[in-house]
Amino acid sequence: MSDLEIEQKIIDDCVRCGLCLASCPTYVIKGIETSSPRGRIALLNSVNKGGLKLLDKGVVDQMYECLDCRACEAVCPSGVEYGKLVEAARSQIETAREPEYGPVKRLVRLVTLKGLFAHKNLFYTFGTLMVAYQRSGLQWAVRKSGLLKLLRLSQMEAMLPPVDWPFIKNGKERWQAAGTERYKVNLFTGCIMSTAFADVDRATGRVLSRNGVTVETPGGQWCCGALHIHSGDEEGAKKLARQNIAAFEESGAEFTIVNAAGCGAALKEYSHLLHHDPEWAERAQKFSNKVRDVTEYLGQVGLTETPGSLPLEVTYQEPCHLAHAQRISSQPRRLLQSIPGLKLKEMEEPALCCGSAGVYNIINPPMANALLDRKLDNAVATDAQVICTANPGCHIQLQAGLERRKEPMKVKHIVQLLDEAYNKLPKINRI
Repeated sequence: MSDLEIEQKIIDDCVRCGLCLASCPTYVIKGIETSSPRGRIALLNSVNKGGLKLLDKGVVDQMYECLDCRACEAVCPSGVEYGKLVEAARSQIETAREPEYGPVKRLVRLVTLKGLFAHKNLFYTFGTLMVAYQRSGLQWAVRKSGLLKLLRLSQMEAMLPPVDWPFIKNGKERWQAAGTERYKVNLFTGCIMSTAFADVDRATGRVLSRNGVTVETPGGQWCCGALHIHSGDEEGAKKLARQNIAAFEESGAEFTIVNAAGCGAALKEYSHLLHHDPEWAERAQKFSNKVRDVTEYLGQVGLTETPGSLPLEVTYQEPCHLAHAQRISSQPRRLLQSIPGLKLKEMEEPALCCGSAGVYNIINPPMANALLDRKLDNAVATDAQVICTANPGCHIQLQAGLERRKEPMKVKHIVQLLDEAYNKLPKINRI
């Protein structure tokens, strides 16, 4: 039974003004009322009042056509918490449909949500196999063989990012503040970030260290549970939330730093996820209160030293769960502008979703590709050399699109650019 409710109060907060329409990716692409936040809220209102059933095809289709990007929340004058409605609806849909799952869907959910993303050792084993697949020449051979096209897996396989090696080892990784220690924080390393993007985690540690911050990675932490929430697996998300809260509770660090927008949004909402749990509700609130995105944190504490010169033209793609869910937009831009020699070239519609949205690009390729093409058209039009982002899903989606188009642009996380710039300077003696 799902504890997440399709709250009538949130539905009633919507005054149907339509200001959300221009910000909604699916409405921008399709121009259909039901493919908008206002339209979906109307569907859920009808469900609550008995006019429709939650499992009616039109309702289910719209709950999963939504990217849960939260762009509507950022522009809503009434403060409608739309994301809570969609996530509650998906949780209730999956609870009701689970007994009717076919063997294929059961297997997929078992392997992914209840397997890889729930258990660190399984995920690391899979990651190790991916390293071997990519570096042994097997990936090249498989792509050349035509097998992927035959199995209709070409697009999915193309989205595999180059896996960084070695992986982050939680409880053993530490970056001592360079110079005088100003602060001490914990780093949430996550699942994708600690494996496929381990270098971004390490760049985060180095950048924070350079700015007088000691960084530690508590053991016991794992996946944030965002994919579980977006897929309607509420119980799986709760288990991971409890695991992460317990892992970070013993630390005396003032903040928990995150470098993945989707993870940050999920961690900050543990208090809502566990608000019906008497044992964990207060603990979840305390944990969520300490979570900061790395750009948010650096914007708060400031840089102790100007980075080195990095002569690059960069355009910034705003991850949805950074700009809309966490309302962090100016800080990343200020950090980029703090790098001497770097020129920030704004693209059109920087905050419109790129189509990644967790596993959305796998389950709804037509809409995801339409949004990706729109994003890349805007990015390429800037003539920048680099698309900067702050979320692994966006990074994978953008890089795959650029490679498909054979565009020379690169995709980099903002801390990678800062790390490159600091590497231009002499090292600071540690004390």
